[in-house]
Amino acid sequence: MKQINYFLSLSLVLLSVSCGQQQPSSLDNQEQKCDTSQLRIAVMPTVDCLPLYVASERGFFKKEGLDVSLLCYQAQMDCDTSFLRGHANAIVTDLVRAQRMVRVDSAKLTYITATNASWQLLYDTLRVKPSLSNLDDKMIAMTRFSATHLLSDTIVEKAKLMQDRVYRVQFNDLNVRLSMFFTGTMDAMLLPEPHATAARNRGAKVFYNSADADLWLGVIAIDTDALKTVDTGAFNKAYDEACDSLNEYGVKGYASIAEKYCAVNRAVVDSLPAIQFKHSDAPRQKDVNIASQWLMKKM
Repeated sequence: MKQINYFLSLSLVLLSVSCGQQQPSSLDNQEQKCDTSQLRIAVMPTVDCLPLYVASERGFFKKEGLDVSLLCYQAQMDCDTSFLRGHANAIVTDLVRAQRMVRVDSAKLTYITATNASWQLLYDTLRVKPSLSNLDDKMIAMTRFSATHLLSDTIVEKAKLMQDRVYRVQFNDLNVRLSMFFTGTMDAMLLPEPHATAARNRGAKVFYNSADADLWLGVIAIDTDALKTVDTGAFNKAYDEACDSLNEYGVKGYASIAEKYCAVNRAVVDSLPAIQFKHSDAPRQKDVNIASQWLMKKM
C-alpha cells in the first residue's frame, strides 16, 4: 500500500441524489437544462449548505419571489459536472475547484457569497501517533484539485515533511471517505462538517482545522449568464434570513433538516460544534489569492 501513486483515483460509482429523497438518479439522466429564470443549485450534504436547505424548507426563497431547486450530490466532482453541463446554474464549491473550472473548462462564474465551509484533518489513533510529523509514509484521503488538496499540501509543509512522503488518496464521495475511517483503511482524512463530527464521535482525533487557521475557501458561485435573469439581491436576502434563523435557534433547532439533507443521525447533529453562520458576502481577497497561487503551482 505504501507504494501507492501520489494520487489514487478509485473507480467508484458516484451517484447524485435529489435532496430529501432516497432514490439516486444518474447525472446522465438529468437532461433538462436550466430554465433561465430558475436558480438550480448543486449542493452537498454538508453543514455549509444548511442555509440553503433552511431557506428552501422554510419558504424564504419563495417569499422573495425566487424559484430555487437544490440538486444534491455526494461528490464535489458531480456538482462540477452538473454545473458544467448546464443542469445547475449555481454551485456550492470551494475557491480551488471554482477557479480550476474557470481555467480548465472555461466556465463563466461569479461568486455570490463565501460560506462557512471548513475542513478538518482527522487521524486514526490506532494507525497514527498524535503529531503531524507522524504523517510521514501515511495516507490522507482527499479530493484532487480542491480545498482538501491545498490543505493537505499546507499541512505537510507545516509538518516539515517531504510532499512525496505523504500519500494523497482520492475519495470524492464524502460518505465513502468517512467509511475509510470506520473500516480502518486510511491513516487520516480531510472532512467537512458534519462528517468530521461523525468521525470524532467514533474516536477520530483532529490534527488540523482550516477554521483555526483562518482560511475560508467555501463559496457559492453562479453562472455569470444567469445574473441577467436571477435576482441575486433577493437570493442574498433569503440566504441571510436563513443564517439569522440558524444563529438564533442553532443547528439543533433544525435537526430534522440537518438529518434529512446531510444524512446523519441525531447524535451527530447534537455533537456538532457551535456554528455562527455569516451573512452573504464576497470571499476575502486573501483567500482568493491563496487558492489562485496554489492552483498556478499545480497546473
